[in-house]
Amino acid sequence: MSSKVISRDPCPKCGSKDNFVTFENGSRHCFTPNCANHVHGEGEEGDYFDSPSVPSSGAIKVGPAVSALDTRRISKETCSHFGVTVEFGSKGKIEKHFYPYYHSETGELVASKVRQVSNKNFYATGDLTSGGLFGQNKCSGKGKFITVTEGELDALSCFEMFGKKFDVVSLKAGASAAEKEIKANLEFLEGYDQVVLCFDNDKAGSLAVEQVKDIFSPNKLRICKLPFKDASEMLMANEVVNFTKAWWDSKVYRPDGIVAGEDTWDALVNKRKVKSTPYPWEGLNTITKGHRPYELVTVTSGSGMGKSQFIRELEFDLLQRTDANIGVLALEEDVPRTTLGIMSVAANRPLHLEEDTPVDDLRPYWEATLGTGRYYLFDHWGSTSTDNLLSRVRYMAKALDCRYVILDHLSIVVSGQDNADERKAIDEIMTKLRTLVAETGIGLFLVSHLKRVTGKAHEDGGSISLQDLRGSQTIAQLSDIVIGMERNQQHEDPMVRNTTCVRILKNRYTGQTGPACWLRYDIDTGRMTEVPAPTFDDKETDF
Repeated sequence: MSSKVISRDPCPKCGSKDNFVTFENGSRHCFTPNCANHVHGEGEEGDYFDSPSVPSSGAIKVGPAVSALDTRRISKETCSHFGVTVEFGSKGKIEKHFYPYYHSETGELVASKVRQVSNKNFYATGDLTSGGLFGQNKCSGKGKFITVTEGELDALSCFEMFGKKFDVVSLKAGASAAEKEIKANLEFLEGYDQVVLCFDNDKAGSLAVEQVKDIFSPNKLRICKLPFKDASEMLMANEVVNFTKAWWDSKVYRPDGIVAGEDTWDALVNKRKVKSTPYPWEGLNTITKGHRPYELVTVTSGSGMGKSQFIRELEFDLLQRTDANIGVLALEEDVPRTTLGIMSVAANRPLHLEEDTPVDDLRPYWEATLGTGRYYLFDHWGSTSTDNLLSRVRYMAKALDCRYVILDHLSIVVSGQDNADERKAIDEIMTKLRTLVAETGIGLFLVSHLKRVTGKAHEDGGSISLQDLRGSQTIAQLSDIVIGMERNQQHEDPMVRNTTCVRILKNRYTGQTGPACWLRYDIDTGRMTEVPAPTFDDKETDF
């Protein structure tokens, strides 16, 4: 049945001049406020809509009846509240919905959106551009809450699930027009203590939230994240309890980086659950209290001072002490050399020097390390792009569940890049690595080199400071712990030559710095073991 207007005539009930409208189906209705004179037409059923204003022209169309939208679980009372009318077809089924729009200041009916049920298409009658938000005419303009949805059916559904308690409005043109419509009606929305955005749980809805979230006054906006696509779907699935929970659980929006003190308890509890893991050496543990997830630890020294062996000892200890997966990006050696290095720690002897050892004899050490299924390597030698490196670290963390990642070393990452400014390049990669650690929760061990000094060389026993880090002070700033390794590798005394002082240069966790322990390298086993603090009678060795 069509709702086409045939004529406008005087109303026999109220005496209006031309508000008594005759429709194509034979029904007749007076649109004078508080009159509601209606004559049933062919196939009509249900109650009838009392328009609060006279249409400005015959272009505005409304349905002849108010009815429950049973397929949507929306009651007749809710439809009546919003002035939503329907048009029935010849078989008594609803063919169209009519959503009225009113001028936000005058209250005049200025437009109607028509929804065709069969194909879900919409078209507007009247001047929709001059209308406010859908449902705005039924709102007080002040109070505790107002909810904003993308569409009319969602607004009806929210109102229904609220038990008809809170004000609800919807956008006229969906998510794509959210920013424009919110700005146009901002004064009205700001009249409420809290504005709750209940947009669709899809890409368009998320984008719309991003576009409008910074428009509102501080502490005004709450963002409701639904477990279904939209409020209408939740009502149709009778998920009223879950909807109301999601609505009440919506958090007050604050710009990135701003956290309310009252919201910190859960973060504190979760942080307390993060346990420290000891290093293989007691002296280092005394100062650092071990290492933790979400930490970036930088290990640095001069060339040939044992950084790689230090890292291998740490890797093997992690394999023994934890059940964690470990990712290793050793950019100065190929995979077979890295493999032999960690196997040598397990074997307690330098396997890479034993060229005649039968391959089968190496199997037990491989099974204790690489063969555990918990060890992942980056098969790449030399420099690589920052983005390529970061993608590999992220993959290790998220796809391979590596809780610890070792990057050896930083300088080679930028050495082959088309960037003459090494400092700037290191700034960029350190910032991204720091962000990645925070994102994934990994413990990241980073090997870094030192710059040349004018005084005693680091390889000759010179002490290390944070200022000696090569390339950028960002390394020191963004690291949680910086570990320096010092020894005089040219000393005549082999005890001095093979003893390394492990110095803590930065320690964000405890604040303690200075010499932590001494490690002696055994040329027969290839291992670094902790020894008591030596008493060197050597003026050329700072420590």
